[in-house]
Amino acid sequence: MSDGKLRAVSGAAARAGVRSGMTALEARARCAALEILDWDDTALASAIAELSAHFLVASPQVTPAAHEPGLWWIGAHGLEAMGGERMLVRALAELAGAWHPRARVAVASSCVAARAATWAAPGRRTSIDAAFIVPAGGDAAYLAPAPLALIPMDGKLRATLAALGIGTAGAFAALDSEDVERRWGAEGLESWRLARGEDVRRPVLATVAARHAVEVELSSPATTMEPVLFLLRPAIDRLASALASEGRAAATVAITLTLDDRRSALPSGAAPHTVTRQVQLPRPVARAAPLVEQCRALLDTWTLTAPVCGLAVAITSTAPATSEQGDLLALGWHDPAAADAAFARLRAELGARAVVRPALRDEHRPERNGAWCESDVRIVKVAEPPRAPALRLLEAPETVDVEWDGDRPCALWWRERRVAIGRASGPERLSGDWWKDGYARDYWRCDSDSGELLAFRERDRWFVQGWYD
Repeated sequence: MSDGKLRAVSGAAARAGVRSGMTALEARARCAALEILDWDDTALASAIAELSAHFLVASPQVTPAAHEPGLWWIGAHGLEAMGGERMLVRALAELAGAWHPRARVAVASSCVAARAATWAAPGRRTSIDAAFIVPAGGDAAYLAPAPLALIPMDGKLRATLAALGIGTAGAFAALDSEDVERRWGAEGLESWRLARGEDVRRPVLATVAARHAVEVELSSPATTMEPVLFLLRPAIDRLASALASEGRAAATVAITLTLDDRRSALPSGAAPHTVTRQVQLPRPVARAAPLVEQCRALLDTWTLTAPVCGLAVAITSTAPATSEQGDLLALGWHDPAAADAAFARLRAELGARAVVRPALRDEHRPERNGAWCESDVRIVKVAEPPRAPALRLLEAPETVDVEWDGDRPCALWWRERRVAIGRASGPERLSGDWWKDGYARDYWRCDSDSGELLAFRERDRWFVQGWYD
């Protein structure tokens, strides 16, 4: 206890309804048997340092959680060859169990989910069989039913959400990000991201990663994006230079616009209206030009609801920069980042369907066994296999008359002219789909002076489906 309020509570006290920030009177009203101890910063700092040194035996990535004594972030990255998560949990179980009889261990991809998992159920969780492990990629689903008490946020925000009937992380995460930011500002948006399992906190070795961000105010509010684009390029240049010096590449870029909603009329201390959107890059990029193009594509589709008076650009996640170099003398070499940026511009100018990729379908008919799907296209350089003839399908099969020579077609009349067939391979019987629109076809590949045609017979009628080239 410090300054008349509780600074931290035990698991048993928390299950009785006691929360940090309560006064002694409020806490005892919920738990009459509560034992309150004085807060000793010196003793706590010494104990945290000593236990952190012991945890270094299990992993070099050990970080005491800020403002939460008794909680550590410990990483398993790079320990896969030595047993990974299970080895780490076993080692932590022995270390933590020697210091506290009811210590809990949980594993997740994010710190917020790991912390919530330690409160999954009461009891000892220091054995490999009892430790709670959230499946990789399942942080958001795990947090959805968790109470808001397990999501770090301002007490006033938590009380406001409770008054609105929002009591779980999933209900909070379901709110629109722009509505959250407009109502509760940047701090509310950060709590909203934590409720979705988007946590940038990570265990570190010895230093905290530098925050890569640039903020600038416009000389006067702008109603168009032109002044924003003018400021975007130097901001990206500065961030790209900083990343290059660290050997890192940008994986996610966040752009925040501060909107001028008559800020002079806002009460003193009120947060300005900001809107944040992110660019998820298809591949980490360290060069300024493709980063600018990706951000510009986002701004081109951004509809302003008020004049812009400020811009902030931040690199919210990074990855190690690749060492791939282009060969100036190799005409076939392409810059994947530049291609990604071009695709982003095409989607912004012409719509999402402007960039598509071919996808296979579980169908046998040639006109249905493939389709074009929207996609974030990535260029991958692979060894090219021997090129097979490509089938060019007509928009719809066209009716033809066929001359028959014994057991094969020898000519067909198509588009008012006779096409002689030198060799015909077939028939290949395709049938099925009786549950929706059944079909039974005999396909033939026919060599002619006009190329190799694909024809089929269905219900005593002949059709040309397309040709090979």
